Amino acid sequence: MSLLHSLLNQNSLFDPFRGFLIENSETQMDWKETPHAHVFEIDLPGLTKEDVKIEVHEGTVLQISTAERKEEAEEKGEKWHCKERSRGGFSRRFRLPENAKLDEIKASMHDGVLVVTVPKDELKTKPKNKAVEISGDVGEKHVSRGLGRFVCCKA
Repeated sequence: MSLLHSLLNQNSLFDPFRGFLIENSETQMDWKETPHAHVFEIDLPGLTKEDVKIEVHEGTVLQISTAERKEEAEEKGEKWHCKERSRGGFSRRFRLPENAKLDEIKASMHDGVLVVTVPKDELKTKPKNKAVEISGDVGEKHVSRGLGRFVCCKA
């Protein structure tokens, strides 16, 4: 490939030498909620469990991070033609729900996929619907002030 071809087609979608992946793309992850837990699955190819740090900040924020990987130095006589793999660090933060059991968080890593499971405390689960009782005397009539522009209709 000539230098001119390389310069002219640097951002072309039709360049046969262009990578299929978007450069500087974010690390891929999924967050699902099951009846008993929140489960985070994060793709971290090429990393080991020793490369990953999982922390809970202020009891409400889950942080998953990695240190920056060192850039490979170009040896004498070597020439890079393509360099797409991420070398930077990774950090994601998630606000945990109120019913998260912080003392029971578990993590595992297999084949470059980190799985973090945050169990839910069933006792702290908020009810979806709640009826609210209205206090006051039966039959007591109150005149609403300041709501004159609203019209109420009888069905």
